Amino acid sequence: MFSILKKELRSFFSSATAYIVIGIFLSVTSLLLWVFPGNFNILDTGYAHVEGLFFASPWLFLFLCPAISMRLFVEEKQTGTWELLITKPLTIWSLVLGKYFAAWILVLLALVPTIIYYVSVILLAEPIGNVDAGAFWGSFIGLVFLSGLYLSIGIFSSSISNNQIVAFVISIVISFFMFYGFELLSSFFSSGKWINFFDTIGINYHYKSMSRGVIDTRDVIYFLVSSMVFLLFTELKISKLK
Repeated sequence: MFSILKKELRSFFSSATAYIVIGIFLSVTSLLLWVFPGNFNILDTGYAHVEGLFFASPWLFLFLCPAISMRLFVEEKQTGTWELLITKPLTIWSLVLGKYFAAWILVLLALVPTIIYYVSVILLAEPIGNVDAGAFWGSFIGLVFLSGLYLSIGIFSSSISNNQIVAFVISIVISFFMFYGFELLSSFFSSGKWINFFDTIGINYHYKSMSRGVIDTRDVIYFLVSSMVFLLFTELKISKLK
């Protein structure tokens, strides 16, 4: 697994992929928090918060995570290295997890610098440090899990397609439905039981729950199980191809 992980990380950083992903994410969030006027601009609102970061990030990741993961298996098929890869003495799980964790590390490298926003807000607050730390770290951890789920969807999409654009689109559609689709479906019901049922299937429900600053094990289990399901689908597809 570690050989695949290192290979993918080298691939990300030897091309423009890593730098574009990290650059776009940090540029957009910085502009939203510090430059563009609006409810999320820290200087305009005069309130010590970084809510704009946690509002924008799920939508940015909706495109960035598929952009990272769309090539993971498709590129192997297109460049002719697929046959060589599957003949290596590696289990399918090692192959899948190596690629998955490499993509996740790249996303985490984009997320870590946003802690600077939090430190800046702490220093700007009156009095210094008057910031809701629980909400920040809960949202931050929520983003880590959310990106992991998006990437598991992306790697599954890459395994079922022979074209990167098709894999990109499939990943966006599934991720969007998982994030907002179930919440939209729940609005068609008047029964509280059905509303709650569809809400709890969706990503946004659990992400918002973690953003309150309380890490509920049910939310963590949701993200871990959902990610594992898509990774299992990927493993089954690769096994069939092999």
